[in-house]
Amino acid sequence: MQRTLTIICSVLLFMISTSQTLAHDGHAHPINFNELTYLPNFDATANPPLNASTIFLATLFVLILLIVMVKVFQTNKLFNPMTIVVGLFMICLFGCFTEEIKDTSPPSEIMKHFEPYQNSLELRKDDTYLFVGSNGFPDHPMMVGIKAWQQQVPIPQPYKGSNAWRITLRPKLSAKPISGKKALYSGAIALAINGVPIFNALNNRGDDTYLAGELDDFGGHCGKGDDYHYHIAPVHLEKLAGKGKPIAYALDGFPIYGYTDSEGKEPADLDEFNGRMENDGYRYYSTKKFPYINGGLRGIVNIRGDRVDPQPRDNPIRPPGEPLRGAKITDFIRDDEKNTYTLKYDLQGKTNAVKYTINKDGTYSFIYQNANGKATSETYRSRNKQDDKDKEKKDKNDKDKDKDKDKDKDKKKKDDFDRKQVTKDDVPESSTFKLSSPAFKADGAFPKEFTGDGEGVSPPLEWKGAPEGTKFYALTLWHIPGPGDEKSYWVIYNIPASVNSLPKNSMNIGKDGFNDKNRTGYDPMKSKGPGAKEYNITIYALSAEPKFNKEKVTRAELLSAIKGISLAKSTLTYTYERGTK
Repeated sequence: MQRTLTIICSVLLFMISTSQTLAHDGHAHPINFNELTYLPNFDATANPPLNASTIFLATLFVLILLIVMVKVFQTNKLFNPMTIVVGLFMICLFGCFTEEIKDTSPPSEIMKHFEPYQNSLELRKDDTYLFVGSNGFPDHPMMVGIKAWQQQVPIPQPYKGSNAWRITLRPKLSAKPISGKKALYSGAIALAINGVPIFNALNNRGDDTYLAGELDDFGGHCGKGDDYHYHIAPVHLEKLAGKGKPIAYALDGFPIYGYTDSEGKEPADLDEFNGRMENDGYRYYSTKKFPYINGGLRGIVNIRGDRVDPQPRDNPIRPPGEPLRGAKITDFIRDDEKNTYTLKYDLQGKTNAVKYTINKDGTYSFIYQNANGKATSETYRSRNKQDDKDKEKKDKNDKDKDKDKDKDKDKKKKDDFDRKQVTKDDVPESSTFKLSSPAFKADGAFPKEFTGDGEGVSPPLEWKGAPEGTKFYALTLWHIPGPGDEKSYWVIYNIPASVNSLPKNSMNIGKDGFNDKNRTGYDPMKSKGPGAKEYNITIYALSAEPKFNKEKVTRAELLSAIKGISLAKSTLTYTYERGTK
């Protein structure tokens, strides 16, 4: 009996040693069970989950240990031919087991699924992420079929370089998944394989965008930044990707497939996130009914201000439009070589058009043409180009700072920035209504990342203690550089009363007014001259929606409109000095 067991263990030792040699050469272990890749309630912030192969090796290790213990007990001898051979076998088995419990699983092969569109994408990866650079423009017609239009048009976006999309190569299921029914109304939650972002099926008002008639024939439309994106599954991408291949990836790293699974059937056992566990891991599916795409994020992501963070920023070049009731988009003509585009829409049975061209100097020329033949022209400049222009202007001002001050004053009079005099609001500061920021303290130093010397994104803000009867909030960021003068950097109004904070790099909350650069959105300050400068952020609690006499809402226009409806205000003051961190 002892001789037989010795022979068996020797054979097993040879088999395990051979398999270890193959495994350490970069190949998988020959014991190839279906891996239990992710457990439904497993929080992947902990150690990597064990698969079936690991469990088998651990069990085999324990059983052999028990055999050795029984044999020693029977013979009262610790060292004999069988225990020596079994001991060597266990050493090899332990090495295999310790190798198995490491997180040696290869990263998911995401990049190859984007390769059908590689000619229009910039693809690169490291050990952690796949980076996808694109301009957000699909190769199919856009906007046609939209019946609920907010006068936005598609503009190529700078989703490249450091502003590229990134998707984790090793997705992990979260113990606290995020439902799209209650959150993620802002920003993208997935990326199609053609480089076009995918947003929640619900818009920022919580309405189904598809049922509201806001989407074109391919399930997309433009946001307030003229950024094109989908709100339902782009199943048309299967024609190029191939049946049974992913058409998108959620920003948590899990793939999104079309309507059918590998057997050609529509899955009937999807969870509330439109996904399910399969042999190769978790995957989302597209559906013809809500939520159409991934109904939230089942995997681990970082959330900041109701959106996945980080994610690329769009590049708004003009003020956001308003809904145009009764309009239906009928055609979109594009000439990518000349960077010229024409959107046609029907309004009351007549054809209107928006024609625009992206010029080589970075400006955008728009012609708004009505059915009666009347045309209005506007020229806009992208924020990135404007920042370059601002830098050139600053350098020139620094060189000429000793020149005639009266000449500078004459120039200021020509500015259309409504800052000829300090604008007062006559609203007393509240003792209970308070504005603060998690990023800096009142009267403290302003972090560089929120200025023109850093990332230039807006700071996170919070407020509490609003008086009873508050219907809306309005917010301004302003600075007094000298007597009789002021500068306005940020204007937001019609912030809903249900909102009590703005995230970092806030977008699409309330309506944006115009700053002193004659554009909407946050203008990061670039303090001129030595020493610390004082800046102010003021929030107003309003009893009603403000009414404006001008289409262009500046800080002066806002303060004029909220007279009589301001219940309280709170001002957060801070300082910024160039050269500080």
